[in-house]
Amino acid sequence: MTILETLTTEEITEIDHEISLVPFRKAAAIEALKIVQQHRGWISDESLRAIAGHLEISPEELESVATFYNLVFRRPVGRNVILLCDSISCYVMGYEKIYGYIRDRLHISFGETTPDGRFTLLPNACLGTCDHAPALMINNELFRDMTEDRLDEILDGYH
Repeated sequence: MTILETLTTEEITEIDHEISLVPFRKAAAIEALKIVQQHRGWISDESLRAIAGHLEISPEELESVATFYNLVFRRPVGRNVILLCDSISCYVMGYEKIYGYIRDRLHISFGETTPDGRFTLLPNACLGTCDHAPALMINNELFRDMTEDRLDEILDGYH
């Protein structure tokens, strides 16, 4: 199997651009993972091996990078990924109510995806907005000062 069989030309071009910006090929590992995930939604074992081959590092070395970062998905996820902050600030400010409401409304717990593939719910240690807790992020959109009342409108905006 060649790298071109598992990485698209577009992905290789984008990864090569990132490689050109760093002193060593392997220094582009995180960006390469993000590029492939952006195109495919997650990083399969086959994709990981192809990226590792292109970066000239072992799959095990790349796996250690991929599993360290919680925003690199090693399993399929829904079209919309909900990251619910479970830091101490969010916990004190009502995290449990928000989690309970999402769990009851979508019928999923952390690490699960709705049967229609619309949402995946994941915990996140910090979203960097402790002064506006509780917080959550859906895809790349941050929601601060969350209340149960706001959740229906927010969730309805994602298809």
